[in-house]
Amino acid sequence: MKALQDLDIFVRTADSGSLSATARALDITPAAASAALKRLEDELQTRLMVRSTRSLRLTPEGAVFLEHCRAALATLQEGAQTLHTGRTEVRGTLRLAVSSDLGRNILLPWLDAFEAQHPQVRFRLQISDRRANVYNEPVDAAFRYGHPPDSSLVALPVAPDNRRVLCAAPSYLARRGTPTHPSELAEHDAVCFLLGDELNDRWNFWKDGQAVEVKVRPHHVANDGDVVRRWALMGRGLANKSRIEMAPDLAAGRLVELLPDWQTDAAPLYMVLPDRRQLTPGLRLLREFVASACAQVR
Repeated sequence: MKALQDLDIFVRTADSGSLSATARALDITPAAASAALKRLEDELQTRLMVRSTRSLRLTPEGAVFLEHCRAALATLQEGAQTLHTGRTEVRGTLRLAVSSDLGRNILLPWLDAFEAQHPQVRFRLQISDRRANVYNEPVDAAFRYGHPPDSSLVALPVAPDNRRVLCAAPSYLARRGTPTHPSELAEHDAVCFLLGDELNDRWNFWKDGQAVEVKVRPHHVANDGDVVRRWALMGRGLANKSRIEMAPDLAAGRLVELLPDWQTDAAPLYMVLPDRRQLTPGLRLLREFVASACAQVR
């Protein structure tokens, strides 16, 4: 299967930045590795890498082709493993982008549980509240709230019914009182999330056909969702965040849900990919696993 070996050599060389390193890893000569790259470029009629005696870098076309190669090789490797074992055993590295609070406090233990079921899987996490560009960045999928505005992306539902929850620490409520109507929130301190230039300081509520939008007073602002959650736990103000992220603190009594009879803003969670062909068996199983875990959040 020389064509597959050529693809593997291309991916390894792109990752290491060295033909020599790839040759050593595969126990072949550098000349053989170089010939494989040339063979691949000739077949595609496209230059994939710019090579000199001291450096090697991907061309723009090579960077695009690289991500398709990763997905294709992962799928083929899992298929080959199935032939040998007679069952689906996912393996390899899953590269995920996820927001700070969801990644650190919720997804991390779920990934550990998934890995316990599939010990041949490894994870590479990119944790940031900046939205990852799944086209250009080295990630296989991103867990993201809200349906992506880019219609060319594939958004697979993970927790489509998830909503925000208004909550505060008992210490804050003891000091400032418990609001009984959304209109009272303007009199309270709020801890707010900042995404780029967009400040989440307008909170929406619905009940019995009545809609109320409240512009809250930001007491503390952060561009990190985990910091917003920590401020809420410290009693710095009201928070209005994804229920998935706040559920453990609500269950433990560290936070108290407010206005439970009012419906809050939707916060559906999706697994986002640039192309459905990149949905490998490993990513498919992970999405199902995380969706099942989210469904148990109350």
